[in-house]
Amino acid sequence: MKVITKEHFDSFINRLIRDDDREVVGVQEKGNRYAFDRLRDAGDLRLDYDVTILPPKKYFLPPREILLKFKRGRDLSMAAVNRVVPRIIIGVHPYDLVAIRQLDKVFRSTYADQHYLKKREASVLVGVNIQNTSEWSFAGSMGTATVDDGYDLMLTDIGDRYAVEVGSSKGSKLLASADAIVEDASPEDVARVERHRETVQDMFEKTLDFSPRELPWLLRKNYGNMEFWEEHAELCYSCGTCNLVCPTCYCFDVLDRMELNMAEGRRYRQWDGCLLEKFAAVAGGENFRERKAERYRHRYMRKGRYIYNRFGDIACVGCGRCSSQCVPDIADPARIFNLLKEETP
Repeated sequence: MKVITKEHFDSFINRLIRDDDREVVGVQEKGNRYAFDRLRDAGDLRLDYDVTILPPKKYFLPPREILLKFKRGRDLSMAAVNRVVPRIIIGVHPYDLVAIRQLDKVFRSTYADQHYLKKREASVLVGVNIQNTSEWSFAGSMGTATVDDGYDLMLTDIGDRYAVEVGSSKGSKLLASADAIVEDASPEDVARVERHRETVQDMFEKTLDFSPRELPWLLRKNYGNMEFWEEHAELCYSCGTCNLVCPTCYCFDVLDRMELNMAEGRRYRQWDGCLLEKFAAVAGGENFRERKAERYRHRYMRKGRYIYNRFGDIACVGCGRCSSQCVPDIADPARIFNLLKEETP
């Protein structure tokens, strides 16, 4: 563990920003909310934020990206496209680091997704331990309020300095460029970090009232409980916002689009979501989840059971983004899971 004064940290970040080889991204204030965006000055960085509007997954799985370009004609030609921008992403909370680790598993499995993986490999993740929490977050209950890995560097605010933990060779190499202003952490510094990590667990007002390890069993037992799902899905707009802001959702649609000259075109993918009415529609007009309650149920099954069955992960990290963005206020996983637990004999 190392320590760096906040003044020197700002100088270090500004030096990275001036480096044309990499883009530096950090959490910044957007009105009364926060978002990951390109940094122009270290003074714009807000490491005391509660939660960002969108998760940092947008840099590895963009909302829309071109996969290939093609030209029609006697000699059909196609060229793969993968725009990879080397990035340093600063200020990633532990629950988002857990989510990225889940996505890494998904996009490496079966058929490795090079569009995701090359962007991921070209990025350096600088995490920060939580200082403020969203009223919607229950990461403390999900075991995602702190992490021991998944980052290249991890920052902890200890007053006039940041403690810096190194998590990878990429992080070590990045920190080496600041050797002149980084010092070894004292035993007192290490103890302060440990106390902060312990304190974080008690910062969350919202809780899951049982162990998340029970979720796969609980959801399997209630799969056929359509009365429950219909009751809580009644106000759902099927807008898909809960899917789009989720750090662990990774579904996308692939589309081809021709240019106006009808000679050139491009194939691209864009985020999709299981709450949208046409998500499960297939050729021939069949829709495997036509009813709103079925789509609503599927979302919760995916978070607490389906991904667990495949990868061993609970795919809700308790960030609270879905709850905060849902207009009819029916997307809160903690509330739904707690109600299921109460009603299940």
